[in-house]
Amino acid sequence: MNVAIVGASGAVGQEFLRVLAERNFPITNLYLFGSARSAGTTYEFKGKTYTVKELKHGDDFKDIDIAFTSAGAGISKEFEKDITKFGAVMIDNSSAFRMDSDVPLVVPEVNAVDAKDRPRGVIANPNCTTIQMVVALKAIENLSHIKRVHVSTYQAASGAGAAAMAELELQYRQVLAGEEVTVNKFAYQLAFNLIPQIDVFTENGYTKEEMKMYNETRKIMHSDIEVSATCVRVPSLRAHSEALWVETERPISVEEAKEAFAAAEGVILEDNPAEKVYPMPLFKSGLDPVFVGRIRKDLANPNGLTFWCVGDQIKKGAALNAVQIAEYLIKEGDIRK
Repeated sequence: MNVAIVGASGAVGQEFLRVLAERNFPITNLYLFGSARSAGTTYEFKGKTYTVKELKHGDDFKDIDIAFTSAGAGISKEFEKDITKFGAVMIDNSSAFRMDSDVPLVVPEVNAVDAKDRPRGVIANPNCTTIQMVVALKAIENLSHIKRVHVSTYQAASGAGAAAMAELELQYRQVLAGEEVTVNKFAYQLAFNLIPQIDVFTENGYTKEEMKMYNETRKIMHSDIEVSATCVRVPSLRAHSEALWVETERPISVEEAKEAFAAAEGVILEDNPAEKVYPMPLFKSGLDPVFVGRIRKDLANPNGLTFWCVGDQIKKGAALNAVQIAEYLIKEGDIRK
């Protein structure tokens, strides 16, 4: 299998390399692409050294079977045809194609089969917060149709990239040293703070991040589900957390929900409040599953259930999900070569 990574030097690009190695993905030849600035950079993968090549228009993807792209929506749109014109499957981590009607939006635990219907040769990876949420929601949807969800997200600095993580660490050092705080990657100082804005605001008062959770969830789950989200940037380095209130068509007991989560693909149940057992981002960074806990009945809604989930948004929320899509296509014999 000839595999390309576009945006190899970024946080997600680097995670692609780690995930592909961890999962022993079947790679015959690996090609790394990036900007002019990152061209020439070398990376180790399974004992071999690979050099990043500058991404340019042309025939560089002629022999590629799968291209994992994570260089931003503008780059994905600009190079879509170059990547797919010879038959490569483009699995894109940006927001460029997610809501296009002719591009499937896929979370393998929820709607893997959608990946087979890709008339443009493109499969979109959903937003990180959406991926984590729908993996958990699928377990409940299997019990009773979900009518609506209220969700508050607690999103780590890593959601804004490697430079944002470095800035948060720098801010903590500066605050503790009594120095002027550097603020470039966020609207405000994030260290010792919360910022109730991720992405820009839209006309309805919700941010683009919050509207992604509404629109993407409906597309992935093929559902009329309604999602009202508040997305908050928090001063942790990696792994996102979400508090969810779910309304179903029929009441679901806590016991039913726990059994469903325990059996769900891609979910680990951690729910023992008496022993202070519940998921926390500090301990879930770098791990594959979505972790669920704090499951209880919603006191304000007889058909309501509330729970807490944590997932590594660079891994399951980005690179891992994309690699799982590719693994599914290989298993189904749905790759060109």
